[in-house]
Amino acid sequence: MKNWLSRGTSAFLVLFALAQAEAQRGPAENRASVRSSSGAQQEEIVGGTVASLLPEPATGMLPGSHLLLTTLNGPVDVSLGAFALKGKDSLLLSTGEQIEVTGAMGTFNRRPVLLARTVTVRDRTYAIRNEHGIPITPKARERAAANAQNQETR
Repeated sequence: MKNWLSRGTSAFLVLFALAQAEAQRGPAENRASVRSSSGAQQEEIVGGTVASLLPEPATGMLPGSHLLLTTLNGPVDVSLGAFALKGKDSLLLSTGEQIEVTGAMGTFNRRPVLLARTVTVRDRTYAIRNEHGIPITPKARERAAANAQNQETR
């Protein structure tokens, strides 16, 4: 009985500590969210010049690589996720290039961020996330390229 009571107290303390940590993170706007006037995500197409490429996020940014895009409306932080710059057929960019990004605008730490779904560079479109917003892994890119090659040979 005593052992059961101490385990229950320990579990309660762990859950309480986790709840406190979550509460300290602040309101929901401090976390990643995609705002939308309807229920579905609204995709945007943003064109501009690559100001810088960040393989690792700076403090306060979403995890994964980012690029800072200079547009007519000002700078835009574009989240590329964890896999866009890794593996075979990864995104190839350099500063000063003109690109077009399709994705959904969201906020993270009260700052706007464009969650890239596709990036078009020099007439080539790179898939960054699928239609559900899930990042495309290097292995998934390899499978898609192999499937496309198999379709061409038929």
